[in-house]
Amino acid sequence: MDLLGALHLGTAFLAIASGAAVLSLSPKGGRSHRRLGWVYVGSMLALNTSALMIYRLFGGFGPFHYFAVFSLLGLLLGVGSAIGARKRREARDRKGRAVRVERHYYWMTFSYAGLIAAFASEAITRLPATRPAGGPGLSFALAVGGATAVIMVIATRWIKGSARTSLARAGA
Repeated sequence: MDLLGALHLGTAFLAIASGAAVLSLSPKGGRSHRRLGWVYVGSMLALNTSALMIYRLFGGFGPFHYFAVFSLLGLLLGVGSAIGARKRREARDRKGRAVRVERHYYWMTFSYAGLIAAFASEAITRLPATRPAGGPGLSFALAVGGATAVIMVIATRWIKGSARTSLARAGA
């Protein structure tokens, strides 16, 4: 494994661990939440940046690169929502803060779900059955797409089902 691959792998595990810690914290919005959240954001930035520099699988810009760009966009929107929520709190705008906290919740939890889907996809790309000698093929695409779809469907149900409780813990 080269240095770029090691960075990618290390930041992936750091993002998975810090994201899980942030999601399990209660109440939301406290010092621990913010500190671990910044660890998650930093590791996701490094993870996605390194992903954009890896071209071994397709020999150029491929489907996983699009997911990395989308992940960076979601991360930016999630952080922007949190910063906006803090500004609204300082301005004593409870309604505006609640809207931004809710946006932050959805962007960041879906960011984490996407990370888990990417982890599953990466694991699948390592299986000999989905990585034939001729390069990525239909079985590869179906395996990766299927794993991603299943994880995102489960995550969507969990995220929407947990929203009220999580947002209440955030004071929104």
